[in-house]
Amino acid sequence: MRRSTKLAAVVLSGSLGIASLAACGAKSNDTTASSGASDGALKVGMAYDIGGRGDQSFNDSAARGLDKAKSELGVAVTEADAKTGEAEADKETRLKNLVTAGYSPVIAVGFVYQAAVEKVAKENPNTKFAIIDSASDTQPSNVTSLTFSEQEGSYLAGVAAALKTKTKHVGFIGGVQTELIKKFEAGYRAGVKSVDPNIPVEVTYLTTPPDFSGFAAPDKGKEAAQGQLDKKADVIYTAAGSSGNGAIEAAAGAGALAIGVDSDQAAQPALAKYKNSIMTSMVKNVDKAVFAYIESAKKGQVFTGVKNFDLKTDGVSLATTGGKIDDIKAKLDDAANAIKNGATTVPTDPTKL
Repeated sequence: MRRSTKLAAVVLSGSLGIASLAACGAKSNDTTASSGASDGALKVGMAYDIGGRGDQSFNDSAARGLDKAKSELGVAVTEADAKTGEAEADKETRLKNLVTAGYSPVIAVGFVYQAAVEKVAKENPNTKFAIIDSASDTQPSNVTSLTFSEQEGSYLAGVAAALKTKTKHVGFIGGVQTELIKKFEAGYRAGVKSVDPNIPVEVTYLTTPPDFSGFAAPDKGKEAAQGQLDKKADVIYTAAGSSGNGAIEAAAGAGALAIGVDSDQAAQPALAKYKNSIMTSMVKNVDKAVFAYIESAKKGQVFTGVKNFDLKTDGVSLATTGGKIDDIKAKLDDAANAIKNGATTVPTDPTKL
């Protein structure tokens, strides 16, 4: 989920496929020359969601997994960016260019790639694909879904918010009103309710499909957070990619608390000046999923079907940077254990609360 500084593309020679990658905004590395990968190394392509590497959130988590695979497994990698407002054909072209350049597996970061992945995978049955945050009954067998139980981590974020709010009023901001982001909302609201059902939760979505700019609009995130602060919410959880950076800024300016998402945002250098206002982050360990998937491919035993990462498998967690939730650790541990042992089932649909 979304935008900041980009790494410069390294120009590769001798391949029309790689040349076309650069044309569509790829960030490529000549790994045999610059990363120490040997000839014949597994070649992994990553197609980012809007915002790409540097969003301090969702894409950055995926990038960390790719970087670890490059460093520890010796794989060759290239990266390709998405653009805000792009057409479906652009996603398909990006994936096709990675395939043409010889990359397999190809990892698509984000549910917005579902249709494009299915189409390109069917056309290229010998290429392995993975898609993060999405699964479909119609996707071909060469596509692996890497999914997460976001509602479980968000539940813990809700428990923390309810225990920390002084005004007894909290907020949730979703980047785009999709089924995926509704899982974050549902879990968060359920967690708040488990502590005190009388605490109101302000809910704001920045955009609705097909407008996905809500994942890369810090100004919209800041405006939405300010609206919730004006209503006396003093803890705001934002599941909106780089749009959340604006919400964090607004919370910091008002002396309120923010809950980050996907990455440990209090530990992100670009958000350092706001770290004292970031209570915790609901970390979705996309990096672990990406690394585990690439490792399975390198071993020749690639994951298939749907591979879900939940609280029990450390697929989601709460960050502890800054120590702001240390005093409620026992209660958070109790809530987490109740989920892990099945005593608590966290809803995924906010309309069912």
